[in-house]
Amino acid sequence: MRKPIIGVTPDFNPGTRMDMGGKEPTYFLRARYLQAIQETGGVPIVLPLVRGEGHHRLLLKQLDGLLVTGSGWDLDPNLYGERKQFPFQQMSEERAQLELGLSRLAFSLKVPTFGICGGMQSMNVALGGTLIQDIPSQIQTRLQHSPKKSATKMAHVIRIEAKSWLSRIAKKKTIPVNSSHHQSVKAIPPLFRITATTSDGVVEAFEADSHPFWLGVQWHPEFLYRKHSIQKGLFSAFIRAARRYRSQMEN
Repeated sequence: MRKPIIGVTPDFNPGTRMDMGGKEPTYFLRARYLQAIQETGGVPIVLPLVRGEGHHRLLLKQLDGLLVTGSGWDLDPNLYGERKQFPFQQMSEERAQLELGLSRLAFSLKVPTFGICGGMQSMNVALGGTLIQDIPSQIQTRLQHSPKKSATKMAHVIRIEAKSWLSRIAKKKTIPVNSSHHQSVKAIPPLFRITATTSDGVVEAFEADSHPFWLGVQWHPEFLYRKHSIQKGLFSAFIRAARRYRSQMEN
């Protein structure tokens, strides 16, 4: 069987971000995401920022799995029914529409989907969930969810729920993770299940029992997978699910 094809969502600069190409419209994606997919047996494809369900459906027909990435600015709070409370930069409409549209379709079509940090948040909002707009402003906590140290370093410990995909991958009740986010999941859709949290209650992972592989994690395993077997195991489990999906589609 051929290697599974994994669509990877990029960030986008419409011509206003000096850190991503300046005035020239630019796609942007950290190589770590693509390398993690390649090194665990998949073929990553950077997705174009097309609009509309028809185009999103066409993209998913070519894919065996979807990786919704992080490392971007915030989703517009209007997308989950709230007004903007804090002066943080907002994600481009192009990226937001791609990630929300693909996530909705991938859930309904049961395409294996793995969301990382902001990608997890997009998966949540796509199906009707909401977000905490700024953890330091809205949660009383001593944990640093956006520490200044490198994302290759562990930041805090998460607690994993039993009988979850995450627990089967980690084979532990607690694991250390890195952290680089100021927002987090607040309310989840009814079909989701929270499967990891921090000591202050921040959601660190969710899954959907009705889906063959629907996993969102709030940390960044793409920084850790080469040195930490559990983090590599997340990508490996995703690729295995993508292989199963392709096999089912071909039979």
